[in-house]
Amino acid sequence: MPTLSDDGTPDVPDHKTPGQTRRTLLRYGIAAGAASVIGGLGGRVLAANLLSAPASVGGAVDAAFPLCLTAADGSAPTGPLRPLKLAWTSSGICTAAAPVAKETGIFAKHGLDVEFVNFGASTEMLLEALATGKAEAGLGMALRWLKPLEQGFDVKITAGVHGGCMRLLGVPSAGVTDIASLKGKTIAIADQAGPAKNFFSIYLAERGIDPFKEVEWRQYPGEALTLAVDKGEAQAIAHWDPLTWLFLKDGKDKYVEIASNLSEKYATRSCCIIGVSGSLIRNERPVAAALTRAVLEGGHEVYRDPKQAAEIFAAYGGKGSTDDIANMLRSHTHNHSPVGVALKEEIAAYAEELKVVQVFKPGTNAQRFAEKVYADVLS
Repeated sequence: MPTLSDDGTPDVPDHKTPGQTRRTLLRYGIAAGAASVIGGLGGRVLAANLLSAPASVGGAVDAAFPLCLTAADGSAPTGPLRPLKLAWTSSGICTAAAPVAKETGIFAKHGLDVEFVNFGASTEMLLEALATGKAEAGLGMALRWLKPLEQGFDVKITAGVHGGCMRLLGVPSAGVTDIASLKGKTIAIADQAGPAKNFFSIYLAERGIDPFKEVEWRQYPGEALTLAVDKGEAQAIAHWDPLTWLFLKDGKDKYVEIASNLSEKYATRSCCIIGVSGSLIRNERPVAAALTRAVLEGGHEVYRDPKQAAEIFAAYGGKGSTDDIANMLRSHTHNHSPVGVALKEEIAAYAEELKVVQVFKPGTNAQRFAEKVYADVLS
């Protein structure tokens, strides 16, 4: 449970393994000889090596860590850039990799001219944009996407982007300082079907608290979650960054972080994913591959230089000062971007857990679901 430093910022663990630099990962990847070439994207050739090396959190291998070569290392695309619309939102810091990829030239390096479709805080708008062709891909939280995918929504997951960004905050003055003390209490949330409620319902259930009978979930607008606490209507908050990080920073004598989606076994689980329309994968698979590589490279740039990423994200309307945003990004695991078997295992784990909290159908086969909704565009 993180404490607060003297400057009022949450004192979160550094998830970077000592000595784990981009150059080290590149060296390991080259030694492994994991190289692939994609071509034929809109009449031009794109060359990029996918270098896989294990990234770790707390010293444990967490997933395949795909890295794309820098522009100087790979063949530059020729011809006009391929226009592509990407759904994203500046209201959640999960999507920071996208503006970083755009502003640092990573998208262009991969032959893409990416236009953002901002869906605000509404996943329904994101899904509608993909369903109607207003966007060809999107970034968002896995626990928002998986239920529509179970119902047959024509989108495939191509990669995980990072872990972390949801937090469960307790109010010590109301007697809530740990999971056990939540029994009989009210948790303020922004969405009854949102990822924070889903994740922390799972978390409570795994620790012996019935998320349907032993706590109450009460919905408020995201910005008003603290008002619910001030009025005594809630004794805890479950939401995502940047708001929860800022609530904790600004209310260091008022809140305590009980758990996050990096707690315990979830330390090596991604929460934000890349979703690509099924039609794009079927008709222009190299474009889907280029987008996936570019977003992952953008995420790795976030990990390498969170200060630069914060400055870019702030310019797109991200909440908090650049120092705040940089510290938020450091508290996430942007060195965790699983693909392949590792990602399918994470998706299957979520599917099993969502059955426990009655979000998924009891008869859903988690492994088959993971195989169905994942698309390996990088091999």
